[in-house]
Parts: sequence; C-alpha cells; structure tokens
Amino acid sequence: MKAFHPDWLQPDWPAPARVRAVFTTRAGGVSAAPFDAMNLGDHVSDMPEAVRANRAVLREALAAEPVFLQQVHGPQVAVLEQASNPQAPATVADACVTTRRGLACTIMVADCLPVLFTNRQGSAVAAAHAGWRGLAGEGGRGVLEAVVASFAAQSGSAVSEMMAWLGPCIGPDAFEVGDEVREAFVAQQPEAAALFRPHAAGKWMADLPGLARLRLRALGFADVHIHGNNSSAVWCTVGSPSRFFSYRRERVTGRMAACVWLA
Repeated sequence: MKAFHPDWLQPDWPAPARVRAVFTTRAGGVSAAPFDAMNLGDHVSDMPEAVRANRAVLREALAAEPVFLQQVHGPQVAVLEQASNPQAPATVADACVTTRRGLACTIMVADCLPVLFTNRQGSAVAAAHAGWRGLAGEGGRGVLEAVVASFAAQSGSAVSEMMAWLGPCIGPDAFEVGDEVREAFVAQQPEAAALFRPHAAGKWMADLPGLARLRLRALGFADVHIHGNNSSAVWCTVGSPSRFFSYRRERVTGRMAACVWLA
C-alpha cells in the first residue's frame, strides 16, 4: 500500500485495525489553480484528465476502491456491494455503508461536514455528507439518522457499539446562515438554539459540527464515541486556504474526500 500524503488527515479514533480511514487535503494531486492540487470532484469544471489522475492517486494510496456518490444534500443511503462502474452515472445518495472489504465509502466535501462510522467489531463502515440541509432533514430525520439506521441493519450493531469521526468543515466563526436554518434545527431540538450565535439582522453564526454532535447524542452516541472535529478553528475549511478547499470562500474550487473502508 502506498503511504498517504503527509498532509492528509488520518482519524484519531479507537477503530479496529482492519478499519482504515483518511481525509484528503489540497495536497498530493495534479490539478491546476483554482483546483490545485488534489481535486477529486468531477463536477466542478476541472480538467477531466486531472480528476482521473487524482482519483488514481487516491485509489493507489487506499489500496481499495473509492466509491463516489452523486451528492444532493439529502438523507439517501446507498448500500455498497461492489465497485461502481466508471461508465455509469454515480449513485444518488449522501451516505453509504458497506460490510465488503476493499470498498471505500467516500464522501466529497468543500465546507460540508463529513462523518465516518464504524463499530467496535470492525464489521462495517459508513460515511455521510452532512451539510445543513441533509443534517436537518425533515421531521427530525436527516442523513445521520438514516445512515445510523442503515448501519445497524447491515451490521447488526447497536448504537452503543458504534463510533463516529467528524472531519473538517466550515467552522462556527465562518458559517453565516439565515433564520430558516436556525428554525429547521430548533423546531426539532430546542437545545440546538445554543449552537447559533446572533450575527446580524436575521443572520446567525452556526456551529455545524456542534449540531451534528447534538444529533448523534440524540441517537444514543455517548460523547466518548464521537471523535474528530470539536468546532475549533483548526478544523475550519474556510480559515485554512492553503490546506482545504472551501466553496464558501472561493466558490470555484475543488473537492476533498473522506474515505473509510475495511482492509
């Protein structure tokens, strides 16, 4: 297995040895500005040959097959049984789960929150793309609720056996939202109000990883089973232009990937 680029993040969580995970950064690829350098998104107007080369770098580093989704900010969960056909359209979903070795659940982000999952047994892995729309969902059921239910069904695990890792995303000092975003969360969980800081008339600064942690706790995750992004500045994609892509900061930019797989 080729070593990961030294700038890429490897989750610090107590996953079993057979569970592997990584979060790519801007480093390690061949794309030209403004997609420099490790852009993995094939929908952002980057040169297709550069994206293919970057995905090949990722595939070699993982020694597994990354399965990319067509993400639409919804609660859909795909169960991965085999590698995707590169000639076919990507599966429309914002989360995926698998029990198969060698298939990497892969989520692309450039400000949204990636959430990776496994269990104490290392029998399954999952990944979710949690922008505010997918996180809020409808009627209190969003992408995290959907992926945890699918993970339980595929692995037979109780929530008490699961763990989650939150990757880099837009931080609470950069994520300005309107009243409608705050209301979408507070209507389902009144305690979410504490994660919105008044900013201007009708505007709030939202703590996206904090909202995800709140949802995970409501699902039964103990704090000790939630790892990674703690809402501090080091995790903010907007505030680290040399390391992270950020749609909010740049608009025209690349995409990073959060991957988790069974080796």
